[in-house]
Amino acid sequence: QVQLVESGGGLVQPGGSLRLSCAASGSIGSINDMGWYRQAPGKQRELVAGMPSGGMTNYADSVKGRFTISRDNAKNTVYLQMNSLKPEDTAVYYCYGNIVRSGGRIAYVYWGQGTQVTVSS
Repeated sequence: QVQLVESGGGLVQPGGSLRLSCAASGSIGSINDMGWYRQAPGKQRELVAGMPSGGMTNYADSVKGRFTISRDNAKNTVYLQMNSLKPEDTAVYYCYGNIVRSGGRIAYVYWGQGTQVTVSS
């Protein structure tokens, strides 16, 4: 079994910062890309940032210059540093990992349980 566990959400004032973490554990063979989606009330889930195992990052236009994604491959962990937060960043943030299980050949997408980020004064 593979699990992704997120942490770091919470309530922050506009202009503030938060750092989200997501650690993958279990029967992991290899991890391709990892990243973050978010879903605000009444809206579709959208990609925030993605990062392949050794390649270039990609960001939603709405977060470029404010959010930074990073990975610690030794810890199977992906981070999202969020600065200059705005009320419109309020959403549930989900991490994902494109993971090949030990002994397997096919990569599947696994999701974290979600963590709430609320930006409000």
